[in-house]
Amino acid sequence: MDSAPLIFNGDHRVSDKIIIDTDPGIDDSITIMMAFQTPNLEILGLTTIFGNVSTKDATRNALLLCEIAGRRDVPVAEGSSTPLKGIEPKIIDFVHGSDGLGNINLPDPKAKKVDISASEFLVDKVSQYPGEVSILALGPLTNLAMAIKRDSSFVTKLKRVVILGGAFFALGNITPAAEANIYGDPEAADIVFTSGANIVVVGINITTQVKLSDKDLDELRRSAGKHAQFLYDITRFYRDWHVKSDGVYGIFLHDPVSFVALVRPDLFTYKKGVVRVETQGICTGHTLMDQGLKKWNAENPWTSYLPVSVVWTVNVDEVIKYIKNVLMTP
Repeated sequence: MDSAPLIFNGDHRVSDKIIIDTDPGIDDSITIMMAFQTPNLEILGLTTIFGNVSTKDATRNALLLCEIAGRRDVPVAEGSSTPLKGIEPKIIDFVHGSDGLGNINLPDPKAKKVDISASEFLVDKVSQYPGEVSILALGPLTNLAMAIKRDSSFVTKLKRVVILGGAFFALGNITPAAEANIYGDPEAADIVFTSGANIVVVGINITTQVKLSDKDLDELRRSAGKHAQFLYDITRFYRDWHVKSDGVYGIFLHDPVSFVALVRPDLFTYKKGVVRVETQGICTGHTLMDQGLKKWNAENPWTSYLPVSVVWTVNVDEVIKYIKNVLMTP
């Protein structure tokens, strides 16, 4: 893994500037609040995408989260409402509630989205701060793929991209072959993974190892955390879905783990290899990494691309400790 310079602030290690590409979503919301509470982390903006909710609702939720956090200064740029193919996206509102925030019925935000699209926003900010901007991608990768198509130099200006996506050598969560974010726009994912950008990808084979139990959630509720009660309230719907779907009495921390991989990369190990995405058939959305275990005698669809860093192991106890510390900080 490329260990780009990090800023040290106590026990926090953070990149300078980030953009969060997001489909909030309950675990997205936890992540965004963590980002707002992380010292020295400059959030340049939130870009929105379909997934847990429609893109329109993702924009609404992103604006709401900025207001709740007292960060109306953070711009929100709305992304594509459909995958690159233009088909109707699959929305998984049964996981996060019809509003994406556990059906707690918050009022509409007062702030408005910015006038430019997410892909324009990404290109503009990365061009403004070449080599300084990291992107945390928590949903389908449509906006990033569109930014790559919009500006051929986009990937060379990025510091890094940390992606929640894929299920490496494990079953998916939307089909046996695929994880939901990659399945949401497999063509976009393949464009991003083969773009040559400095990419770290966190699969659900890693994130499902990290969860907050019912006991942890109750501890969050009783804590003095700045947004603890709000986060506890929105996790009720999400927790009940985990019980029904997976028999898990708690919640998986998919997006927060990916955030930790951005700010505390030392809590993970990595393998490098070219990753491709299947874009058709019953294995649509499947991510397959060439681990470099064989020297190929002929060209194949993996051989002409640059490798990415795939998270291989996670220090579960330390990641949970880190997440709880951030969420429970007054």
